[in-house]
Amino acid sequence: MHSATHQTIAAVWRIESPKIVASVARMVRDVGLAEDLAQDALVAALEHWPLEGIPDKPGAWLMTTAKHRALDRLRRNKVLDEKLEQIGADLEAQQALVVPDFVDGLDAARADEVGDDLLRLIFTACHPVLTTEARVALTLKLLGGLTTHEIARAYLVPEATMAQRIVRAKRTLTEARVPFELPRGSVLGERLASVLEVVYLIFNEGYTATVGDDWMRPTLADEAIRLGRMLAELAPDAAEVHGLLALMELQASRTPARLDAQGRPVLLMAQDRSRWDALLIRRGLAALARADELARALGQPLGPYALQAAIAACHARARTGEETDWPRIAAQYEALAQVAPSPVVELNRAVAVGMAFGPAAGLEILDALAGEKALKNYQWLPSVRGDLLAKLGRHDEARQEFERAAALAGNARERELLLARAGEMASGGAAG
Repeated sequence: MHSATHQTIAAVWRIESPKIVASVARMVRDVGLAEDLAQDALVAALEHWPLEGIPDKPGAWLMTTAKHRALDRLRRNKVLDEKLEQIGADLEAQQALVVPDFVDGLDAARADEVGDDLLRLIFTACHPVLTTEARVALTLKLLGGLTTHEIARAYLVPEATMAQRIVRAKRTLTEARVPFELPRGSVLGERLASVLEVVYLIFNEGYTATVGDDWMRPTLADEAIRLGRMLAELAPDAAEVHGLLALMELQASRTPARLDAQGRPVLLMAQDRSRWDALLIRRGLAALARADELARALGQPLGPYALQAAIAACHARARTGEETDWPRIAAQYEALAQVAPSPVVELNRAVAVGMAFGPAAGLEILDALAGEKALKNYQWLPSVRGDLLAKLGRHDEARQEFERAAALAGNARERELLLARAGEMASGGAAG
């Protein structure tokens, strides 16, 4: 019985904790303290619910408990008047105690308020005062609902290390007096870019792990998509939010086909597309259409995430690898290079050009990247070069490139794949 209750508590906490932390943070103006108070409510649930039964509205119970703990804390510190003045006098404090009904639905005003609080929490967790690693860890902890142990396991670091990273991040926000508020004006766009970057970093680590034995970490990819959907609900008029969501959903649709029966990576052109997730493809295409609609309404071109989603959509629409519209993809990478130039974009453009117009054309673009410092330790540069050389019949050069790529790969599955390609070149045969 207690085991079932604890599972229910864990499930409720995973769903409700971001809202609770966000709402309490609006009261106490301190994200670290807000999380502590929310955790106090969780402990209270673990103490009471197994004995008294699960309340009819468990999310509301947790919210009420956390907010009462917050007011008790303010009173104990004898700074209630100061805090009330800071957050808009006594009326706002009383309104903060009006608990939304998460089971039967919120009225529009309360839904907007909770949404604003969640947005504030996202922008705070992704504040530029924090390092990128700290932003990722804090976002997963506060908004992803993952435990410190789960985050540490996903990133292959000791739990104590991850715990210190999260504690330091919260302390940094407190010491820097980062306001718990939504940025305004031009700052909003800059800060939104940081939020989207963090979400996509989380997704990428889940989609293709940088180190370790597993090629994918689905938990992280799933959390990133969940955060993307949350952002799309909270910022429905931001084209790039929908663009990022589209990109993640379209890429994630390939997950069932990305490993073979032995757990080895299967690259895009060799995947069984009948195994791609049709629901995720439909959702991704719908999000891309929304991004395009919003961009057109503003008279703006598609942003970097939406352009990458458009490229992913070309793959999603092709029933087989051979039907892929590579000239269109090459043109889209050209457009992406205009709005977000980077060596990695050029590397991907070289792949598309090689597929559309022949390996020699792709190799010409690739060779121009040879001196790029950003790609010095990037295994996919020699890997792509090896593939293009193989298609040109230059097997010995291709083998050397695949071996160099394998030496750079931090992921064991990637390394095995690249060494296998090197072996194919050594035997004089190229994989297509």
